[in-house]
Amino acid sequence: MHSLTKTALSFNGIGRRCVALNRFSETRIICRGLTCTAEHGEHEHELYDVIISGGGMVGTAMACSLGLDPNLEGKKILLLEAGNKKVMDKVPDAYSTRVSSISPGSATLLSGVGAWDHIMNMRCKPYQKMQVWDACSDALITFDKENLQDEMAYIVENNIIVAALTKQLENLSDQVRVQYKSKVVKYTWPKSHQVADAIPWVQVTLANGQILQTKLLIGADGPNSMVRREAGIPTVTWNYDQSAVVAVLHLSEPTENNVAWQRFLPTGPIAMLPLSDTESSLVWSTSHRHAEELLQLDEESFVDSINTAFWSNENHSELVETAGSLFRTALSVLMPSAGSARQLPPSVAGIGPKSRIMFPLGMGHASEYIRHRVALIGDAAHRVHPLAGQGANLGFGDVACLTQLLSQAAFNGKDLGAMQHLLEYETERQRHNLPMMAAIDLMKRLYSTNAAPMVVLRTFGLQATNTLPAMKVSMLSPL
Repeated sequence: MHSLTKTALSFNGIGRRCVALNRFSETRIICRGLTCTAEHGEHEHELYDVIISGGGMVGTAMACSLGLDPNLEGKKILLLEAGNKKVMDKVPDAYSTRVSSISPGSATLLSGVGAWDHIMNMRCKPYQKMQVWDACSDALITFDKENLQDEMAYIVENNIIVAALTKQLENLSDQVRVQYKSKVVKYTWPKSHQVADAIPWVQVTLANGQILQTKLLIGADGPNSMVRREAGIPTVTWNYDQSAVVAVLHLSEPTENNVAWQRFLPTGPIAMLPLSDTESSLVWSTSHRHAEELLQLDEESFVDSINTAFWSNENHSELVETAGSLFRTALSVLMPSAGSARQLPPSVAGIGPKSRIMFPLGMGHASEYIRHRVALIGDAAHRVHPLAGQGANLGFGDVACLTQLLSQAAFNGKDLGAMQHLLEYETERQRHNLPMMAAIDLMKRLYSTNAAPMVVLRTFGLQATNTLPAMKVSMLSPL
């Protein structure tokens, strides 16, 4: 039960009966013996300033960010999560298969809401270098601390991010209310003021019959967003006819393991991301059929497939190697000190128990991020291929942008659900997200073929880019 400000005790002749009023609402909490139930009655249409639908990484970060903003102090904020509360009293010995590459900008956001210290106290792995190379040629591009910042990004398990944000939310109980196991079954949208008995707010109906109202609904409910669908917001989506196989890898020997490795195979990219000095995370994007075959392999065969994917040169051709060698020689004459040395990835010796899973890949983008009193963030607004590791970072960027605009609106005494500042949010985030999504999609398509002309073209592109530090910096977009 949340903070209680009023308590009355009475006796009904059978046992003690307690009536309490919740600080956030006029909902009556009736306690008989040890059993408590909520009676919404005339107060069931409780009004909030902001309701966030979806308590994943991005939704929970949104709740923390709004709850900590000084201009939003006193606003009634509610986070609805259909699942259970994500508590992590102790970090599990085994690593999770679902991880995110957290950019320095996202780390700054998480630090600002007080979650980054929790993450650092639990488990995360920074990396200073990244090497991307082509399986059909010798072309590669490297990013390292000499060209960029000391720590390029951090690999963090998704469940640790959620647990850290959830822990921080516990410290914000006076600012943000959270309801777990709260499944939404219906949204009712505001109607025209000219209509008799018009509803001025968004109504949210829960499976338990509770009805809530809000001045602003934030949809953070993932790629299959009910908020987006029920609001009638069109979405451009397409499948890549690929699935990602993820697993926890045990390395053959301890290593500094501060490099993120990614190789583009004709069937899709394979990435190995550092978790510790002895373990890494695998993200292998490939055809559905191949993904299913990989899941069926015994551990030894699966490990052999991973090592072959990173080390084999069977897709090289003499034509491409000759063209690439000539171009590389020309670049070395023009810029003799440019470029970075090739490194070899570590070999894999085994995998974590029951760590192999697969999930389908696709791209999606909502044509609108906002409607009257509605805003979409995270995967509800955009979904990308994991090859660039930008999915979570785009979502955290939405959080930072929307918080700033809502904070300014509150400071100016404006209605939080008004279109004026919501349109600013949509414009700013689409200007950032669309070029990033287009670049990721183009890269995926460019590397999805082993046709010689295309391989030669991308070989020249990678080699040229690898000699230009300024261009490499621009390729790593900030939050």
